[in-house]
Amino acid sequence: MSVRQLSSFDRLIAGFERALETVAGDPEAARPSPAAGVDEAELDSRERRHAAGLMRINHTGEVCAQALYDGQAALARNEDTRRHLQHAAAEETDHLAWCAERLRELDSRPSLLNPLWYAGSYAIGAAAALAGDPVSLGFVVETERQVEAHLAEHLETLPEQDERSRAVLTQMQEDEVRHADEAAARGGIELPFPIPPLMQLTSLVMKKVAYRL
Repeated sequence: MSVRQLSSFDRLIAGFERALETVAGDPEAARPSPAAGVDEAELDSRERRHAAGLMRINHTGEVCAQALYDGQAALARNEDTRRHLQHAAAEETDHLAWCAERLRELDSRPSLLNPLWYAGSYAIGAAAALAGDPVSLGFVVETERQVEAHLAEHLETLPEQDERSRAVLTQMQEDEVRHADEAAARGGIELPFPIPPLMQLTSLVMKKVAYRL
């Protein structure tokens, strides 16, 4: 029996369904949360708000990652590149679910602007894919390097006793490093100026807003 190849329209519909699941659904992780088995810490109200703000940023970052990968995969020119992006997106779904779970534990919520973050990130991912797979994979490398850096900052500023959040962010950081290395190994190129600093500026705006909203 032959397997029908998905058309561009099929992928568009599938992408719309994934967008709804990412923004409004309840994502399920394929891997257990790294926080499983880690005791909940005693946090005062300020520490809890700060931890929740950081986890909301990371949840929004994972919404953006889903959108980026979806946009890139939808227009990838090489089927192997598309499968690689889809596999990475599946691991980012784990991150999304872990962050959502941690936000609930901290009596908080995701960013109210997640639909906007998703739409903008999808458009950026699609534009990167249109530039060709080497550029698209290079975009993955730069994105994951920047995410790795901000996760390192969050690990430094989390309340010291919040080991549940720390366990989640540590595993996320390890995964992001691997995603960047894999994309580079597949031919991702170094992005030209001014793209990396523009990406950093966009990320900074997202982090400032998502911390509170």
